[in-house]
Amino acid sequence: MAGTQRYLRYIVFALFALVLLYFIGSSSSVPSAASWPNYGSGAKDTLTPPSGIPGAHDAVAQPHESHAAAKPPSTPNAHDLPPATMPGDRMNATFVTLARNQDIWDIAKSIRHVEDRFNRKFNYDWVFLNDDDFNDEFKKLTTALVSGKTKYGKIPKEHWSFPDFIDQDKAARVREEMKEKKIIYGDSVSYRHMCRYESGFFFRHPLMLDYEWYWRVEPSVELHCDINYDTFKFMADNKKKYSFTLSLYEYVETIPTLWEATKNFTKTFPQHIAQDNSLKFISDDNGETYNHCHFWSNFEIGNLNWLRSKAYIDYFESLDHAGGFFYERWGDAPVHSLAAALMLKKDEIHFFNDIAYYHVPFTHCPTGEQYRLDHKCHCNPKENFDWNGYSCTSRFYELNNMKKPEGYEKEQ
Repeated sequence: MAGTQRYLRYIVFALFALVLLYFIGSSSSVPSAASWPNYGSGAKDTLTPPSGIPGAHDAVAQPHESHAAAKPPSTPNAHDLPPATMPGDRMNATFVTLARNQDIWDIAKSIRHVEDRFNRKFNYDWVFLNDDDFNDEFKKLTTALVSGKTKYGKIPKEHWSFPDFIDQDKAARVREEMKEKKIIYGDSVSYRHMCRYESGFFFRHPLMLDYEWYWRVEPSVELHCDINYDTFKFMADNKKKYSFTLSLYEYVETIPTLWEATKNFTKTFPQHIAQDNSLKFISDDNGETYNHCHFWSNFEIGNLNWLRSKAYIDYFESLDHAGGFFYERWGDAPVHSLAAALMLKKDEIHFFNDIAYYHVPFTHCPTGEQYRLDHKCHCNPKENFDWNGYSCTSRFYELNNMKKPEGYEKEQ
């Protein structure tokens, strides 16, 4: 009897083990691929529930519909992008940069700004000038960055050296005095050569003789807004010959006799002085004295034929022989500005309010929020220099009876 009971227990345990194994095996089986939810792969963001499960479609669809109804907020952009390259003819124009090999990364930044904001749409040439030979690294990088043709020129030694009529001992004493007075670039020889070259020679370089218009670009400048029209064509169509974005007062200590030299020129060459000029921009007493206002020449778009004219060449040669580039520290900015103010009609000078520009330490940021939005500007209007007390741009508006842009009072 005891043996029979023992066998029965074995049979019960065996049956229990079989049942347990069955449940374990059925719970760990993997469903077929068709029974997994099907995540949308492109057009629809939906889940396909396993087939054969009652109410499955209703259970999944309801939360998905509520999610679709809650779309994230967005601002529609109604503006079409300009074409990659603007249609139409191009002007006989070039960018021009005075640089050295060690300026490569600073000029690379400038090129990117100019190309991204303007030249990728117009593909104008770029002329690089140097008092030494450009190396291969400089040429390769700048050629890669510029959408137009690049040209590289060496400045003749006679244009980057002391003229025979300059007393170099006297010039050296002046530099030492300016160094003691801590006048900016006061002791620099190369800066003086640069100012003289930009004043009287860059437009006569053989590479520049091929062109009628120029846009000057220096290392480490920035453009803050899109420019969707041809600035060179604008200048030609509107009979402009010189333009600027920033204006300010010159350091008095660098140009003590520049105005006297200019007045001597006007007495010798009265025929070169234009009627209806901009004398009131540079003088508050009808030409007796100079108020030191000038256009900041690190940005210029201008007409090369004007600079190559007899009137301008006579002015430069008169100043050159006066010696102020070396006995003082005359800059090319006041030289260009005085020439433009006296030799051009006032309506031949243009203020590019729409070209947002930065050169350390000053910023021109267009006044007017809507313009800045439309042209994808990234400048801070609070940094706009135009209406600062040290700026001369208000004078230009008053001289030409121009209405100041709306909102300028907030930037004063």
